[in-house]
Amino acid sequence: MVESIQAYLKDNWLLAVSVPFYIFLIGLEVFLSNYQKRRYYTFKETLINLWLNIANTLLGLSIKGGVLVFLIWVLQFSFFDLQYNALYWIALFLGVDLCFYIEHRSEHFSRFLWAVHVTHHSSQEFNLTTGFRSSVFRPFVSFWFFIPLVLLGFKPLDIILGDAICQIYGIMVHTRYIKKMPHWFELVFVSPSHHRVHHASNIAYLDKNMGMVFIFWDRLFGTYQGEMDNEPVVFGLSKNPDNPHHPIGIIIHEWIALWKDITQHSIGIKNRLKYILYPPGWSHDGRSQTSKQMRKTK
Repeated sequence: MVESIQAYLKDNWLLAVSVPFYIFLIGLEVFLSNYQKRRYYTFKETLINLWLNIANTLLGLSIKGGVLVFLIWVLQFSFFDLQYNALYWIALFLGVDLCFYIEHRSEHFSRFLWAVHVTHHSSQEFNLTTGFRSSVFRPFVSFWFFIPLVLLGFKPLDIILGDAICQIYGIMVHTRYIKKMPHWFELVFVSPSHHRVHHASNIAYLDKNMGMVFIFWDRLFGTYQGEMDNEPVVFGLSKNPDNPHHPIGIIIHEWIALWKDITQHSIGIKNRLKYILYPPGWSHDGRSQTSKQMRKTK
């Protein structure tokens, strides 16, 4: 176990490869955005995106050793002893992306998990740095969704590697410069168009396109929505934060709102639990609505 942790901590080649790639693409997008006067970037939003990524990274690194120890412990209860071959890596990659889909969908349909995830959606801009606008507390959440893969016999280090590769792809789809990919691509993979829909505050687009690499999970499980010409995307939240550039407020604003809801007087334990477990927007008195309720009344 100790050797596995040491190997992981030393093997950071993905970081070395991806950082220069990110810097080049972001620099290119910033240059084109300003040259063409599209104004896809502002300094304050870019700075808060960077801050959220740093906070997420520091938190993730601080608990990653413990997470790895836990997953290695779970591995002893696995049902299968899988061998390394091409099928192993294909199944692992599909499995990691499916676990992310389940995690992501859970974050959109549970208020407690939404409070973790909401920072990623809180920008009213959409560019490559939005991909770095991390859900700061995600390291406390994501590894629980990988337990089924460990129980199937996939190695924890391989799962973490697969997740890192998926994350790299997921960052790249945060752009407005690519309108549509070829039809075959849009049927299989998440495209920038798909992910623009995911970041929209339009009622028709809420809680859609949860996949990170493959869009067929959304098509299969009923959360797919294509970008429509007659419904231009409006980025951000249904109710945007009052102070979107406060370095702490942008992380905890939904936690504060959730606390206010569950501490209301005379609503009973059942309603308090519903505020925690039910989808964002649920209210016991109808003063706010979930995305499903909003679509019904539109």
